[in-house]
Amino acid sequence: MREQEDDIRPGRLLVATPILADPNFRRSVVLVVDHGPEEGTLGVVLNRPTEVAVGQILPPWAGLASGPDVVFQGGPVGMDSALALARLPGTDEPLGWRALDGVPAVARIGLVDLDGPPSLLADGIDGLRVFAGYAGWGPGQLRSEIAEGSWYVLTAEPGDVFAEAPGELWKAVLRRQGGDLAFVATYPEDPSLN
Repeated sequence: MREQEDDIRPGRLLVATPILADPNFRRSVVLVVDHGPEEGTLGVVLNRPTEVAVGQILPPWAGLASGPDVVFQGGPVGMDSALALARLPGTDEPLGWRALDGVPAVARIGLVDLDGPPSLLADGIDGLRVFAGYAGWGPGQLRSEIAEGSWYVLTAEPGDVFAEAPGELWKAVLRRQGGDLAFVATYPEDPSLN
C-alpha cells in the first residue's frame, strides 16, 4: 500500500475499494487533477453522469461535449461550479487548455478554461467532458484514506476520461489490472445478498 500512497499525482486514478461506503464515492473512479503536499488533492469523479445536458448549463460548449453529452457530477465539493477536461490529438497547446502534469498516458488531457470562447478549442480537441463540482482532500487526508484501505491508486488510460459507458468504468478499470484487483470487479453491490 505504501507504494500507492507515494504515487498520487495528476493523471492517476483513485478507484474506490468495495469497503468505501461514503455515497459520494461508492464505486467511484476519480481522476487526480492536481496534487501537492501543501495544497492537498483535487480530482473529478469520472463515472457519475447526471441527466443534465451540457447545453442546459453551458450552451456555447454543448457542441464540443463528448457522448454522453451530459454534465458529470465531479464530486461533492463546489457543485455550483463547473470544470472541463479536453483531449488534444496533436502536440499543439491552444489557449484555454492546460495539460495535467504527471502521467504520460494522459499527457494530452488537460483542463479547459470555460470562461474563454469555445472557438479557441473547437478545432483542436477530440473530446470534452464537463463536471459540476470536484472531489477534494486536504493535506494528508487522502493518504490516510488510502492507508485505511478506501482507495486504490491506479494508472489511467486516455479513454477513461471519455468512457462511453461511464457506469461500467469502475469494473472496467479493476478488470484490466489483472490478478486480485480483477477479482474485486466482481464484488457484489450488496454482499449480504450472497
